[in-house]
Amino acid sequence: MLARVRSAAVLGIEAYLVDVEADITNGLPSFSTVGLPQGAVKEGRERVGAALVNAGFTLPLKRITINLAPADIRKDGSAFDLPIAIGLLAASGQIEADRLDDLVILGELGLEGDLRPVRGALPMALAARAAGCRAIILPKPNLSEAAVVEGVEVLGAHSLPEVCRYLNGEAGLPRGHADLSALMAERTNDIVDFSDVRGQAAAKRALEVAAAGSHNILLIGPPGAGKTMLARRLPGILPAMDLDEALETTKIQSVAGLLPPGRSLSAVRPFRAPHHTVSDAGLIGGGSCPRPGEVSLAHGGVLFLDELPEFRKNVLEVLRQPMEDGIVTLSRAAISLTYPARFMLAAAMNPCPCGFFGDESHPCHCGPVVVERYLARVSGPLLDRIDIHLSVPAVPYRDLGGDSTEEPSADIRRRVEGARARQRERFRDHPGLHANAHMSPRELRRWCRLSETVEAILRTAITRLGLSARAYHRVLKISRTIADLAGESDLSPAHVSEAIQYRSLDRGRVVA
Repeated sequence: MLARVRSAAVLGIEAYLVDVEADITNGLPSFSTVGLPQGAVKEGRERVGAALVNAGFTLPLKRITINLAPADIRKDGSAFDLPIAIGLLAASGQIEADRLDDLVILGELGLEGDLRPVRGALPMALAARAAGCRAIILPKPNLSEAAVVEGVEVLGAHSLPEVCRYLNGEAGLPRGHADLSALMAERTNDIVDFSDVRGQAAAKRALEVAAAGSHNILLIGPPGAGKTMLARRLPGILPAMDLDEALETTKIQSVAGLLPPGRSLSAVRPFRAPHHTVSDAGLIGGGSCPRPGEVSLAHGGVLFLDELPEFRKNVLEVLRQPMEDGIVTLSRAAISLTYPARFMLAAAMNPCPCGFFGDESHPCHCGPVVVERYLARVSGPLLDRIDIHLSVPAVPYRDLGGDSTEEPSADIRRRVEGARARQRERFRDHPGLHANAHMSPRELRRWCRLSETVEAILRTAITRLGLSARAYHRVLKISRTIADLAGESDLSPAHVSEAIQYRSLDRGRVVA
């Protein structure tokens, strides 16, 4: 006999429906799975066989063939265990098959028939809704995650017998519900706040400008100046996510298996801080079936690289393409996948190996050649893609020991959201543009018109600093953001002068 069960699989961060066909015929007992099954899918026959017997069902001692259609796409993961088991029970007449129509089933089976969570529940629920399916059945731990998808009934189960009783009409399954407005209102508990940072007014201003325009930023200063402390507070001043951003971020975390248990939607902008020993595959993504890397896990948030020159040069160079395009494409012999990677890069570094070059309080023991060699670890093309280069000096004692009240993150965030609102209005007819940092030269010519005075300032700065064409465009973008923070439509000499100050490191030179 033949039974057909609909399931789903993930490809990149998107999902597609898979027909699980179970055929039982007379012949020597065997259990084969076809349709390009990989790894965990092949091993699933052992889990399914043990789960059926231990849950009180019968595994037919006949020739069993499981086909996963479409058969020309590789299938990976353990989510096919439950639909394969249901297909075998329906094909052998142990459960009713009438309720399988318009139903998507997925889940990993334990050897006792219990259901375990799977990766990618959210994109698979979205695929079920797009296909017009009536409901989706999945493990109970994935219920809250899939419940954010409206328009499809989401049902959770603890075990294989529970699913069978539902299909036989003997019992119901709990439905998932999600309050999207409450989930979208979630933010961090402000565990880290800018009010904790003493002094560093210039650095706080630069981070505010970076957040307002989604600009990449590099902090350069001696050890203990507060570079890491400042960078970790950057997500707290970024604008709140909208629903589309939250869904895309949640899909990436779900596929990577990083969504916390019980979390329905990730409405907080991510902050990723990989160690400097990370590989290029760990940063960009990789594997035989490519998984998302740190640049994709930071999508919509901040990627923080501390001690930037300590990263291997080949690792840093792979950042150039996603920083420009906002996506990363991973090509392998069998498959090519594209992951979103629109992130803000926040990096920190010392000015020299000992960390005290240019510090008046501590002598530097590095010679000029050593300093130049150290700075050269970060290539010029990569520096050009970082909009803001800021020198962060050590904090004087009068700032550390004072009783002054520092501005909290909430106040800075309000100004940032005001600037972003002006940008949304400006780019409302350009769906691909989200912030000033993403403008192309054509948009710069349209929205960054220069007066003669401003043009003279820029001409002088480019000549003296030796800025590249890309760095020139970065200065214009930063100037546009500074004007947005001030609520002004035209670029003034003050806006451009402040933007030029944010290019303190160029082509491996520390500018005083």
